Amino acid sequence: MINQLYQYLNANPALIITGALLSLFLLVLCALTLPLIVARIPDNYFEQEKRPRPALPLSSPLYFLLMLGKNLVGILILLTGIAMLLLPGQGILTVFTALIIMDYPGKYRLEKKLLGYPSILKAINWMRRRHNKPEFKRPG
Repeated sequence: MINQLYQYLNANPALIITGALLSLFLLVLCALTLPLIVARIPDNYFEQEKRPRPALPLSSPLYFLLMLGKNLVGILILLTGIAMLLLPGQGILTVFTALIIMDYPGKYRLEKKLLGYPSILKAINWMRRRHNKPEFKRPG
């Protein structure tokens, strides 16, 4: 199987170049947008027991369309990240980006757990300081 993949990639160098360019594009996109997203999160977001309700009513057609679009983009990025685990690229970073974008059960608990790690909290708060936003407190 690996040998067939290697032969296929050798026969199609344009695929490797396309994959490398897509990987570079996603890396730059993640590096540019992640600080902006982190800065937009309210400073008390992780202090609540349950995930805060969205501003739009859940029954709104606009809310449904926005969530559908966001999750479709997340799935596309997730599939790209999984492919990059085998091809050249930032596969793990891309998979994490997709998990941040998508909605799924237990996401809020996972976010709070990840923010409980001092190194992650320090990096996130560094991004928030750069945008003159209050730091997050360690979730309890």
